[in-house]
Amino acid sequence: QVQLVESGGGLVQTGSSLRLSCVASGRTFSSYYMGWFRQAPGKRREFVATISWSDGKPYYADSVKGRFTISKESANNTAYLQMDRLKPEDTAVYYCAAGGPPISIVEGYDYWGQGTQVTVSS
Repeated sequence: QVQLVESGGGLVQTGSSLRLSCVASGRTFSSYYMGWFRQAPGKRREFVATISWSDGKPYYADSVKGRFTISKESANNTAYLQMDRLKPEDTAVYYCAAGGPPISIVEGYDYWGQGTQVTVSS
């Protein structure tokens, strides 16, 4: 089992930045991906970004490419999502997930955190 705990959400203005953290505990998962998904009210959960735990290669959804950066700190079993130039359409609950491949769909991940709210005001 893997437990994931997210933190770092909040209420910010358009153009601001936030950094989300996801701490993993439990079994090790050197072959996994650590990903971020988000779900806005009334919408399906969607892929945001993911990173290979073995080689650190990142992957991004087109909607966040160039604004968001995913990274990891293996020693602390922590993944980060740096979100810059935030827009109101980025408002959602952000979930950390471990699993994959496949890496860009909900069904590809085995473990999920509880989520952290990100609200971007206009």
